[in-house]
Amino acid sequence: MLRPATDADKELVRVWRNHPDVRAVSLNRELISPAEHDAYWQSLQGNRARKVFIYERGGAPAGVVTFFDIDDDAKTAMWGYYLDNEGLGARGELLPAWITIQREAVKFAFARPDAGLGLDELYGEVLDVNEAVRRMNTRNGFEEIDTQEREIAGEPTVVHTIRRRRQPND
Repeated sequence: MLRPATDADKELVRVWRNHPDVRAVSLNRELISPAEHDAYWQSLQGNRARKVFIYERGGAPAGVVTFFDIDDDAKTAMWGYYLDNEGLGARGELLPAWITIQREAVKFAFARPDAGLGLDELYGEVLDVNEAVRRMNTRNGFEEIDTQEREIAGEPTVVHTIRRRRQPND
């Protein structure tokens, strides 16, 4: 289940984002300080172009989905997501949570505006080395539409832009 993030979720989001496994496949690999996170969280207030949701598994917070660069007129957005790797890993639920968070987020992105974002196209970026997520993206209807080499953490890194368009069954 996805629900809007609240102030009570703020520190969980920062802790999950700073997990070494999440940082290893992120475009920004730096640790996020409490002050940086506070500024980010404040920037969300009243921001129609960015929405943050908490993924719940078994009734407990287990991950975060961020939609950004939301363009209501074009019906497009970018997105990213990550999980509570430590907690889900300890319970042996990491893989099923990865599958579920992506499916729920995509469903929400394309759902009617009264039940979701009402998008026609959803974009994201994924590192070339993140092969498991690239395969999952393909299974869930995403296509890689661009490839660039960027410098991330001082290293040349291949990044793929992905896109999924609304499907008839969405």
